[in-house]
Amino acid sequence: MDNHWQTLLNDITTCRACPRLVEWREQVARDKRRAYQDCDYWGKPVPGFGDPLGRVLVVGLAPGAHGSNRTGRMFTGDSSGDTLYSALYRAGFASQPTSRHRDDGLTLTDAFITAVGRCAPPGNRPSPEELARCRPFLAREFTLMPQVQVLVALGQIAFEGCLRVLRVYEYKAEAKAEAENDPRPPSAARVYRLPKFGHGLSHLFSKAASGERKYLVTSYHPSRQNTQTGRLTQAMLDEVFVLARSLLTE
Repeated sequence: MDNHWQTLLNDITTCRACPRLVEWREQVARDKRRAYQDCDYWGKPVPGFGDPLGRVLVVGLAPGAHGSNRTGRMFTGDSSGDTLYSALYRAGFASQPTSRHRDDGLTLTDAFITAVGRCAPPGNRPSPEELARCRPFLAREFTLMPQVQVLVALGQIAFEGCLRVLRVYEYKAEAKAEAENDPRPPSAARVYRLPKFGHGLSHLFSKAASGERKYLVTSYHPSRQNTQTGRLTQAMLDEVFVLARSLLTE
């Protein structure tokens, strides 16, 4: 890890910018869930995890109170992580399909996992102001990973965070026809508004000055609520990472 990454890691893990989140993450770490009474909770902001040279950047919402807030690694120690890493494993990005704790031997290849929020929020819902304070961390990761070709946004809030970061770096969405069977001529059928969120969609962004291109792939978040209700199945998430891999170029 070079000095830029180490500085970012330190800045993330020592952040106390949001009093509500600091109080909550530390309270959860003190009180603990009964099943984890013997665990030493992390109780701090959670940094990104994975291959800093990866071409796929996976962006989630925020640490789970008894998942990443306990283990100190993104999507580790809860059912959301089980679903995500299982998909990453089958797509060839993860060395194993499970993620239990920071020292379980899991490694990622060609992928890096981060989030728009770094602290576990009450009710799993950070406020807009809290997300705004945290966004510079995602922007700095984006800057340190110029080789990224595909961003995968897990959920609406992550999607919106990715759009904001892409906009900061002057990436604009390519025009897309509203539907393949649109009867209008191509020039009239194109839409120039921001892409909409939806599961399994891909949006192409480009930078006029340099011609650089990046894809933004969208997915429902692998939360317990989404997986238990069937809104997101394992097969659906598997398909998202098959899509992400198909968009990569050498």
